[in-house]
Amino acid sequence: MLAAGSFATLGAFASGRDLAARTFAVDQPSALRFPDGFRWGTATSAYQVEGAAREDGRGPSIWDTFSQTPGRIRDGSTGDAGADHYHRYKEDVALMKALGTKAYRFSIAWPRLFPDGTGALNPKGLAFYDRLVDELLAAGIEPYATLYHWDLPQALQDKGGWQARDTALAFGDYAAEVARRLTDRVRHVFTLNEMLTFVEHGYESGVFAPGLKLEPAALHQVRHHAVLAHGLAVQAVRAQGRSGTEIGPAENMMIALPAVETPAHVRAAEAATREMNAPYLTVMLEGRYTDAYLAEAGAAAPKFTARDLEIIASPVDFVGLNVYTPGHYVLASEAEPGWAVVPMPASYPRMASDWLTIGPESLYWAPRHAARLWGVKDIYITENGTSAADRPGPDGVVYDIDRVMYLRNYLTQLQRATAEGVPVRGYFLWSLLDNFEWADGYATRFGLVHVDYATQRRTPKLSASFYREVVARNAVV
Repeated sequence: MLAAGSFATLGAFASGRDLAARTFAVDQPSALRFPDGFRWGTATSAYQVEGAAREDGRGPSIWDTFSQTPGRIRDGSTGDAGADHYHRYKEDVALMKALGTKAYRFSIAWPRLFPDGTGALNPKGLAFYDRLVDELLAAGIEPYATLYHWDLPQALQDKGGWQARDTALAFGDYAAEVARRLTDRVRHVFTLNEMLTFVEHGYESGVFAPGLKLEPAALHQVRHHAVLAHGLAVQAVRAQGRSGTEIGPAENMMIALPAVETPAHVRAAEAATREMNAPYLTVMLEGRYTDAYLAEAGAAAPKFTARDLEIIASPVDFVGLNVYTPGHYVLASEAEPGWAVVPMPASYPRMASDWLTIGPESLYWAPRHAARLWGVKDIYITENGTSAADRPGPDGVVYDIDRVMYLRNYLTQLQRATAEGVPVRGYFLWSLLDNFEWADGYATRFGLVHVDYATQRRTPKLSASFYREVVARNAVV
């Protein structure tokens, strides 16, 4: 349930009746405005928020198996309950409406629709997404669906998972069925979320599901099957979706930032970004693996055909970028390959998560690189946000000024990009709700809305009031 007065609290923040509003209510118009029609939204993923892990015919995913394995999750929890979005989606849509957002990026749980990954569609699983989409549209919120946010059906993992080419083929079939069933109302579809993360962490380091540590040849083949699945999904949605349905990836591009913004260092950062993304965005948007990537892989390079590359490079309507941190700062170099990575000093600032280094300019350079390197005409920031040391105050509200600081600085850099004509069309803040944060369990919070996991009570944080003002003014405040 919602905390008492949650909507009233947001309303008070907006109308200047409390401390938060007095902090953010600025009479003069902001110079940091975004283009007219810019889409503001929030984002979540199925395994992190839905819960209802064994209800209405949902099959197990690799994250169910992984989280139930002792020692895998920091606090020993699982995503069985999540934020109970499966039952409380109407409350959550009401929260979005109170924020003033007009778009919501959610993911569809593959094992909820196909418990074994393939075969007959589970009608009860589809019915949930029908209800969610209808509720969003009734609230004036446009649904943006992600087909895969890491919850591979366990039945497919048992047959090899992403090591098997058949998994990519099964993903294409799943995408086709979603397109047939939902694109009468869902007009924007993302294929796979953060291939770089679920492949590298799930199949190389083993810290994410399915927890494997593959040799280089097998790892390269997993990467190839992931981008092949993307291409097959693009083709499936084109073939089976309603006319006008748009599709593209949502990738956490490895961002190379110029340590000093001079032309030479900027050129070096562009070259480094292209190469650092060779297994994912570069091959998807260019239709070829870079020579340097294949040379470095050597005998372990992925096995592929010319037809594979054609499928992988199927034209997309937009590119989604998940941006949290600077990948690497680089400087131009006279030595090959023409750029050098600057080591990150131990004193470099971070947010609550050790991995979340603060680099607001990342939200400028990521879309700028995508536009300049690959000519992308429509870009969405599909995730951006931060963990914070959230603790409710005596009044029950989390005064997360650290998250507000992070968002204000990052959004300022995003506005810089749009002001220069970089074609960013929308922004999805991660996350609407506190939720199951993968290997961290429930110990790490990213939400605009605090969730009391014992009661599932929702309470908007100070950052929710900040974001509401940004959305209302279409400007950084």
